[in-house]
Amino acid sequence: MTEFKAFYIDQSDGKTNAGIKTISIDALPSSDVLIKVHYSSVNYKDGMVSTPGNPMVKEYPIIPGIDLAGIVVQSKDDRFKEGDAVIATSYEIGVSHHGGYSEYASIPGGWVIPLPDELTLEEAMIYGTAGFTAALSIHKLEKNGLVPSEGPVLVTGATGGVGSMAVAMLTKRGYEVEASTGSIEHKDYLFDLGAVSVVSREDVYDGKLRALGKQRWAAAVDPVGGEPLASLLSQLHYNGAAAVSGLTAGTDVPTQVYPFILRGINLLGVDSVYCPMETRKEVWNRLASDLKISDTFDRIKEVISLEQVPETLTKILEGKTRGRTIVKLG
Repeated sequence: MTEFKAFYIDQSDGKTNAGIKTISIDALPSSDVLIKVHYSSVNYKDGMVSTPGNPMVKEYPIIPGIDLAGIVVQSKDDRFKEGDAVIATSYEIGVSHHGGYSEYASIPGGWVIPLPDELTLEEAMIYGTAGFTAALSIHKLEKNGLVPSEGPVLVTGATGGVGSMAVAMLTKRGYEVEASTGSIEHKDYLFDLGAVSVVSREDVYDGKLRALGKQRWAAAVDPVGGEPLASLLSQLHYNGAAAVSGLTAGTDVPTQVYPFILRGINLLGVDSVYCPMETRKEVWNRLASDLKISDTFDRIKEVISLEQVPETLTKILEGKTRGRTIVKLG
């Protein structure tokens, strides 16, 4: 019986216990596709799942890791065969279904996609959910009519995973990118990714909400939410749009109707979890082609071992990570 290592979280006598544990294949779900995991990645959601008693976790034990990339070992799904390189992200992976912080993962076939030919397994996880979310945000903005000639695009939370990726991808597409961050000391990093200007989060939201402000940006990629989102909505150009994917600044958005009815702006929701498979494959193919930012991968990524995952999850919850952290398992 194959034994392997995983970052395993369990509860006993009302206490949550987390750590690296040796388990067997029998401890995994009996799903369609068994994958030898080569890489996973660290996301804010993984940090939340690792917090004791987090309501996102419906049942213990759980192996976190909402992303994984690896090689198929066994498959009961005719779409995949032994030796196939695959990606699995989102859905219930790492939340209510054992995820990527494990040397093996058993995943439903409907959650798995083939690795595009132009990507390596490591590159797929440098992207991971964060890169996919950034790309999906840009995809939606462009479907809504955004083109570079419309004007500057704001990226909030720009030193985070989604933000860093969005800055680099938008730059590659020819957009003028203004990056907003609460970690202004990392401005050189953002300039290196292609931002033409870097502003503090206070420059986007100074603590005062206005019905309408000066029109500053043609669009925004926003993984932040909360009051900063309400503020940036009032500063979008006529017919502008914001693609929203996160809530690190809160879930309440106290905006007014004026930006929508007087400037015709659009608020675009970005859901990477249950994104339809057709769109999911289209966006991953874009990540391997016109949105591929391979020249910035080394600047964005940090590679860690499985044993370093617990401390890194603490750091991401404290806002002390930058770019993308990749977990090397294979």
